[in-house]
Amino acid sequence: MLRLALGISYNGQAYEGWQSQPSGRTVQDQLEAALARFTQTPISTLCAGRTDAGVHGLMQVVHFDTGLQREPFSWVRGTNTYLPPDIAVQWAQQVPAEFHCRASAIARRYAYVLLQSPVRPSVEAKRVGWTMHPLDAEAMRLAAQQLVGEHDFTSFRASACQARSPVKILKSVEIARRSAAPSTYWRFEFEANGFLHHMIRNIMGCLVAIGEGRQSPEWMQTVLAARSRDAAAPTFSPDGLYFLGPVYEDRWGLPKRAAAYDWIP
Repeated sequence: MLRLALGISYNGQAYEGWQSQPSGRTVQDQLEAALARFTQTPISTLCAGRTDAGVHGLMQVVHFDTGLQREPFSWVRGTNTYLPPDIAVQWAQQVPAEFHCRASAIARRYAYVLLQSPVRPSVEAKRVGWTMHPLDAEAMRLAAQQLVGEHDFTSFRASACQARSPVKILKSVEIARRSAAPSTYWRFEFEANGFLHHMIRNIMGCLVAIGEGRQSPEWMQTVLAARSRDAAAPTFSPDGLYFLGPVYEDRWGLPKRAAAYDWIP
């Protein structure tokens, strides 16, 4: 048996998240069905990070064990033949038996793309979040820095979260504005050792409230210290959330980015 890792990208708007569901309308269900058709044998995959309904993935990583011997790009081309247009295998690579797509990850990265415009998104509908109000970059950056480090993120945790502990290490939050025009895109990038269910969307709700001037930057510290979901802003839309992928040590030799990294604003 050999262990294979695959890099997967997907537009999540048509799916009920990553994890398999009875409906079959998940990214995992679509991937495993395509693998089964390509190999003529059932294949079960494990992923680096489950994403919710409507959330997109640029570099999801999965692994599985198989007795089939094929060239790496044969797995890419063959599996993509049976996948819908909004899901694609980007690469395939044999990995050592001790590699585990989830446990071997030393961090995970997400981006949230937000359109600031008086007019709602159209071409980019379901691919970006939206606010019609101007945002204060400095206020949002000051607020975001209060979250960096090891904290109890209970205030940003969904009630359905199954994580054993609410304590996570948020390594960085980077906020960039595409242009100075009144209508523009913002990109928020988060890196942590792990994320709680809805954690980024709940943080985004607070950052937007601060950016719009409805709350002060210092309010973020109050929310964090409260350790109560009721203290934070409402959960923000999933539309602009992208799983950039896991971070692995160089020794595994896996690709670090997908072409779509340069496509999102």
